[in-house]
Amino acid sequence: MQSIKDIVPGYDIPKEEFVVFAQEQPQYNVLPAWRGDRTDGMVVTRWKLTWRERLCILIGGTIWLSVLTFNKPLQPVMMHTECPLTQEKGVDQ
Repeated sequence: MQSIKDIVPGYDIPKEEFVVFAQEQPQYNVLPAWRGDRTDGMVVTRWKLTWRERLCILIGGTIWLSVLTFNKPLQPVMMHTECPLTQEKGVDQ
């Protein structure tokens, strides 16, 4: 699975809304993300699955989500199949 820099297809994210996590942390892969000025602190990333991963999901029907909390409270997370910002940004998917 690979993160994708084009987070909202068809929309150029303003520089102040685009962030790259782990840019200075070589032990992690960098993670491009959209982070707007919403009060809920939503951060959106986009991922591309390999053909093998797609087949595994098609056949098995499950996806696992691993989150490193470093023994702190878990933040709410959501998984989507459609861009959660499409309506907000006024772009077609």
